[in-house]
Amino acid sequence: MEKNIQYSVVVPVYNEELVIHESYQRLKTVMDSTGEAYELLFVNDGSMDRTAELIKGYCQTDPHVRLIDFSRNFGHQIAITAGMDYAKGEAVVVIDADLQDPPELILDMIEKWKEGYEVVYAVRTQRKGETAFKKYTASLFYRVLRQITEVDIPIDTGDFRLMDRKVCHEMKKIREKNPFVRGLVSWVGFKQIAVEYVRDERLAGETKYPLKKMLKLSMDGITSFSYKPLKLASVAGIVLSAIGFISMFLVLYLKLFTNSTITGWSSLIVIQLFFSGIILFMLGMIGEYIGRIYDEAKDRPLYIVRESYGLQAKPHPVQSPVHFKQYKQH
Repeated sequence: MEKNIQYSVVVPVYNEELVIHESYQRLKTVMDSTGEAYELLFVNDGSMDRTAELIKGYCQTDPHVRLIDFSRNFGHQIAITAGMDYAKGEAVVVIDADLQDPPELILDMIEKWKEGYEVVYAVRTQRKGETAFKKYTASLFYRVLRQITEVDIPIDTGDFRLMDRKVCHEMKKIREKNPFVRGLVSWVGFKQIAVEYVRDERLAGETKYPLKKMLKLSMDGITSFSYKPLKLASVAGIVLSAIGFISMFLVLYLKLFTNSTITGWSSLIVIQLFFSGIILFMLGMIGEYIGRIYDEAKDRPLYIVRESYGLQAKPHPVQSPVHFKQYKQH
């Protein structure tokens, strides 16, 4: 009979061949030091290098290691969701494999969890190895998001956190197609606390969150937790209509009661382009919301599992994705 698992460590991976061994070793050292039952649940998000092959090797030699292998790349947030679906621990830790987030901090999270906190999230006090542009835009995003949403989403946090089983259970009920996990964890509530740390540089390899993916994540966060951009479209429409209405009376006045002629076609074109730009921007924002409604309406599976290793059971049938192969631990 399988021993009850106390901790599940969910590790989404994508092309992490250069760092996966060091990541595995440090996670194993940290979790062994707890003296309690645990599992290391790696979610391979469609890697094109030897990442999955190396993890399969760990599954054969280490009974704590499990692998969920996606059929293709579904995205970092979906990989985290899959890890929570399969996790069996009383506490679930989410951490990336690039070692920017120190595995040793998990012990501090466990200590806070044992004190009675149900979510322990990591707050970055410094971000080493990142450009000034990325630091500034990340800081700006979290502060803007906090202003436009009613959910108290902590600033300067990522997905590195520990969640109690009851929190993970509630998270599994949320099947959004474009999830913003760190925001959803705040949305479900429960007793939460922060632990601070200094984020290190990547051990090796390239960031898996280039500008394009950062913009998508930001849009997911904004559209998932605030409809104020839609209100902004309404306000802009009212303001522009008012300006146009006033301008119409001004033109009529000049035409009927003065000898002034209306000149300045260049300025007119500039104003027209400005207003048109605002209108197109608002239409684009509305389109973002409509696109997400379209994704939800299609109701496709969040992910497809090609094969898995070391897992003793699948998720609850209500939450189960498409799953083709499962290999039990020998």
